[in-house]
Amino acid sequence: MSTLSGFGLGLRTDHYAEFRATPARQLGVDWLEVVSENYLVPGGKPLAHLLAIRRDAPMVMHGVSMSIGGTDPLDLGYLRELKALANRLEPAWISDHLCWTGVDGRNLHDLLPLPYTEATMRQVAERVMRVQDLLGRRLVLENVSSYVGWVADEMAEWQFIAELASRADCELLLDVNNVYVSAINHGFDPCRFIDAIPSGRVRQIHLAGHEKNEDGFLVDTHDHPVCEAVWSLYRHAIMRFGTVPTMIERDDRIPPLGELVAELARARREAEQALATAEVPA
Repeated sequence: MSTLSGFGLGLRTDHYAEFRATPARQLGVDWLEVVSENYLVPGGKPLAHLLAIRRDAPMVMHGVSMSIGGTDPLDLGYLRELKALANRLEPAWISDHLCWTGVDGRNLHDLLPLPYTEATMRQVAERVMRVQDLLGRRLVLENVSSYVGWVADEMAEWQFIAELASRADCELLLDVNNVYVSAINHGFDPCRFIDAIPSGRVRQIHLAGHEKNEDGFLVDTHDHPVCEAVWSLYRHAIMRFGTVPTMIERDDRIPPLGELVAELARARREAEQALATAEVPA
């Protein structure tokens, strides 16, 4: 497994041609994140594009269907395909979401929040350790955005995440936008969430945009630029965690690559300024 640093983008089909024509770093992108499920096939055009781009760009793999928090048995076929893709790409790490995505074999096509209980903790920790054994590497888990909670909750989300990372010895993908969205929807201080996360476990950071729906909830849509409140929270995260590989996510209303690179350049500036501020004696 290789090391990776700097600032990345999610690889989207709209930008295949540009990344094939010019190495990512020459375009201002240090690395790329790929959605694992898009390439779990032995051949075809998407995989051909991916392998061609991989020659010039470090990559990480990011999944959306592991359902690590589900109650159905782990999908061993999916995990074998995931490992086979990792063997071809040699990503710096493999990530997925701390959530469940279905029940009784039915995929609900959403990233659903867990009940934050001790019983859930034991179950998920055991599943994470099994996946790590199967993949032969640590798993990186992302906090999801949420719009409802569970009456059964016994602890806060940030307490659950911190304890799970310790018990399962996994790493974390801190989605700063998801922290902000959930904080507004549930009425907690987003800085409290970030301050509770163990710094040594954070492998990657996501930044993205969101929108407000007709009911007044923030929805993690990934179809807008990063808002000012999330940039502020990102600075707080960098002051706590230091330099962490950071990525801009855009999944809809995909703009020209130059616009995303400009937004990524802002992430670099925000991180540099936050680090400089953190180094100033009080």
